[in-house]
Amino acid sequence: MSEERVKMRKQLGLLEGVAIILGIIFGSGIFISPKEVLEKTGSVWGALTVWGICGILATLGAMSYAELGTTLAQSGGDYHYINEAFGPLPAFLYLWDANLIFVPSTNAIMSLTFANNILEPIFPNCTIDPWSKKLIAAVTICFLTFINAYDVKFTTRLQNIFMFTKISALIVIIIGGIVWMAQGKVEHFQDGWAGTKTSASDWSVAFYSGIFSYSGWNYLNFMTEELREPFVNLPRAIYISLPMVTGIYLLANLSYLAVLGPIGVRATDAIAVDFAVASLGWLRWCMPALVALAVLGGLSVHVMTSSRMCFAGARNGHMPELLAHINVACMSPLPSLVFLMLISLIMLIPDSLTSLITYCTVVESFFTTLSCSAVLWLRYKKPHLPRPIKVSLWMPGVFVLTSAALLVVPAWSEPRAVAAGALITLTGVPAYLILVRRPPQFLLNISTKFTHTCQKLFLSAVEDDKGE
Repeated sequence: MSEERVKMRKQLGLLEGVAIILGIIFGSGIFISPKEVLEKTGSVWGALTVWGICGILATLGAMSYAELGTTLAQSGGDYHYINEAFGPLPAFLYLWDANLIFVPSTNAIMSLTFANNILEPIFPNCTIDPWSKKLIAAVTICFLTFINAYDVKFTTRLQNIFMFTKISALIVIIIGGIVWMAQGKVEHFQDGWAGTKTSASDWSVAFYSGIFSYSGWNYLNFMTEELREPFVNLPRAIYISLPMVTGIYLLANLSYLAVLGPIGVRATDAIAVDFAVASLGWLRWCMPALVALAVLGGLSVHVMTSSRMCFAGARNGHMPELLAHINVACMSPLPSLVFLMLISLIMLIPDSLTSLITYCTVVESFFTTLSCSAVLWLRYKKPHLPRPIKVSLWMPGVFVLTSAALLVVPAWSEPRAVAAGALITLTGVPAYLILVRRPPQFLLNISTKFTHTCQKLFLSAVEDDKGE
């Protein structure tokens, strides 16, 4: 019977699709990046300009991904598009960087933000041991990996709840800011360009921080095969989510700056909580919980979607065979979930949250640019490929050119992060030649024995790829 087949189920509708996109975008970025964007631009209106442009850029990229997701309708997102357009080596390098850099780094960032937002209200005006935060972050990653592996349907329903919680938290911030400004407290916007920096490198880093907060608009594409009516629901989820995100982000940052001012925004590490203390009266007690739930929901979505990218790579032979297995009881990619959990726990070791953001965003931006350029290349290479959705070429063109230009400046402003990302990417070349292209027999034997052992541990099997 079809229900007995080892295959992940189509359990996601339009609401779940919107919840996944909003869930990952409304993660930790909006509660971290306002400080970084303001510091690098130097002025109130400069920061708001960055947030607006980043929203437009993310929308253009998302529109391009709507074409890719309906033209190449398989799970795996960027990995699948790069593989189809540019071949196996660039696709493998994407997996290499994704698994070693930006997926586990993002998990670490979100989990540490969650820990910070639940500890700050409990221990106000106290110095919190960083390892306490890291321990809570580690437990959170492990717990979310468990629920994602145990029941996919329950996890998607939970995402819907998280989505409304996140929107509620941001709406509370927006309303608080509107009430504040309605009382005539708009002094921070008078001469709002004062202090604007002229350094291209500073503005580039500001854009990267802003783009980080919008990142995640492409993550629904990782789960295309689990989406009901993907040709309809994928583009609709994108068209609904991105304008909503851009509007909410602009209004939320407007509220932050109105209430806290430039000095207050620069001084805080928990911006939404400090905003609530300054402006929301008795509602300030709700904000830490709302922010913590928002970040928790974003992390849960990221854990779920990134495991599908890892699963898709293993299915094509670009990752160990074990990672292409599905748990036969829960029909979830359990080995991929556990693998990414372990790498994410390692990424909790570094101390600087800002360096983690820069470290992963530069590498991810490069591959997102490459993936979006697949729209242009496939139009030339495969003009007769069926395209249920066909966007105007200026959309991916503007996105690719802008993103490529932004990739140049960090080499001067953040050379260590760029060098580290480039080095890890280049180490993927010999790894591809040794582990994928021509693996030695002894490695194949070890891999087979390891796979058989873990297959019993995870109760997993290879996906049944027979017809529906």
